Amino acid sequence: MKRSIQMFKLIGIYLTVLILTATLFTACSSEEKADMVLLNAKVITVDDTNPEAEAVAVKGDTIYAVGTTDEIRNMIGDATEVIDLEGKTVVPGLIESHAHFLGLGKAKTRIDLSNANNWDEIVLLVLKAAETAKPGEWILGRGWHQEKWETAPIPNVDGYPYHTMLSNAVKFNPVILTHASGHAIIVNQKAMELAGIDDNTPDPDGGRIVRDSTTGAAIGVFEENAEQLIDAAYDKAMSSRTPETVKEEVKSFIHLADQECLSKGITSLYDASTSMDSIDIYKEVVDAGELGIRLNIMISDPNKKLKERVKNYKLIGYGNNHLTVRAIKKFIDGALGSRGAWMLQEYSDLPGHFGLNVDPIPEMRETAEIAMENGFQLCTHAIGDRGNRETLNIYERAFKNHPDKTDVRWRIEHAQHLSARDIPRFGELNVIASMQTCHCTSDAPYVIKRLGEARAEEGAYVWRKLMDSGALICNGTDSPVEDVNPIKNYYAAVTRKLKDGTEFFPDQKMTRMEALKSYTINGAYAAFQEKEKGSITPGKLADFTILSQDITTVPDDEILNTEVVYTIVGGKVLYKK
Repeated sequence: MKRSIQMFKLIGIYLTVLILTATLFTACSSEEKADMVLLNAKVITVDDTNPEAEAVAVKGDTIYAVGTTDEIRNMIGDATEVIDLEGKTVVPGLIESHAHFLGLGKAKTRIDLSNANNWDEIVLLVLKAAETAKPGEWILGRGWHQEKWETAPIPNVDGYPYHTMLSNAVKFNPVILTHASGHAIIVNQKAMELAGIDDNTPDPDGGRIVRDSTTGAAIGVFEENAEQLIDAAYDKAMSSRTPETVKEEVKSFIHLADQECLSKGITSLYDASTSMDSIDIYKEVVDAGELGIRLNIMISDPNKKLKERVKNYKLIGYGNNHLTVRAIKKFIDGALGSRGAWMLQEYSDLPGHFGLNVDPIPEMRETAEIAMENGFQLCTHAIGDRGNRETLNIYERAFKNHPDKTDVRWRIEHAQHLSARDIPRFGELNVIASMQTCHCTSDAPYVIKRLGEARAEEGAYVWRKLMDSGALICNGTDSPVEDVNPIKNYYAAVTRKLKDGTEFFPDQKMTRMEALKSYTINGAYAAFQEKEKGSITPGKLADFTILSQDITTVPDDEILNTEVVYTIVGGKVLYKK
């Protein structure tokens, strides 16, 4: 009887151990199963400890494991989403480090002028839009560039057309046509009338009303801060809209830009100038789970408003890492295309003109103090060599005044044209050069005309010189100035090749991996996010861009044929070709 009792006890213990073991095994097995796996791929990790792999496993929104296809296949469970990539290339989710998110969305609703070959074609496009416009409705377009037209308009001032043809074609609707750079506009007579502008209207500080050299008459072109004269009339016309209507319009721009970016393989974007009021709307979109891309925001409000409110807008990883606000944006000068870039020497094709200082130096110094006091990154638009020097001076002064601030990662946006003596200052001061490699090949046809051969060679888009001096470069497109497509931008970075096949100072090219890093880990670092993204490393966010071919090895001429096959953000497929 005792033996029977002991046997039953032993059997009970044995069964209990079996059950516990099975439960533990099931739990462990469950934990090892991935929610998503990417198999049979060429994985370029941008992680120096493990540069290449064949497969990736994801749990939740995080990278779980990186390895061979056989290793990762063992992590497939009943609920795992399996994507067999059949040899396609996986790179870290591409990071657009400088674009105008709302501007990209707005551009989708405007007349596209980027493909017009001359002024006549632009006037015809506007006339066609006017045929369906309501009486008095403002007509908006964007994308023209006088330097890229096949023929110069007659008459013209500095290549800009007179408004006469546009005004005769469209008499009853005000028209605003924005330059590709965003730093100049052409308007018709109706728009000038509504803005109260005549030939005697003075130029505002930091802006220029382009005039006929003989009569002094305004030709209809407004550069830099002079644009605000027209904007005020447009804003007045729009002021009758309800706050809800305005909000819904902004949300529509957000959704349009989101879709466009995801279709181009972009998983994160640094929005290069947005108001605090717009950030409130971004938060609503994020809270509703309607934003696919991850956004970083540069606040572009005036100093008075920054002092009053900026500390209330700092956000880090809001909405499951979809919205971060920790930067301020300022503009020290304009663009090269509109001759607004602030230069140390006069423009070669416009003697006596040195460009424009947009935000005054005292105001910029005040902004630097606001940024330091509130723990914000400062990002300054600087294109000309004078603009870049003055910005570096402002930064250096702020760094000396705040020696305790050792990791501020302040940036210069564009850094397009530099004096040789300022190039090493980027590395010495740890200032990030946020550049747009596509600007080089897009602008090259008129750069030498603006600057002359010697100045262009010395400091125009000098990526190699900057990197060799210790500077970090992150990459972007400045969309809607350029197509937000990162493949075109990557091609420009590694080839510096123009449409006619010539190369613009090819000694300044990036290598294939340097260009990829400028779109991944460098972009993450430039946003204080290198621990969360920028490489395919276990523990980081599961953001991937999957390409049809390996852009690090295919011949130069094949790069532009690369297609985005999948865009994955946080382990979710948000775009599939």
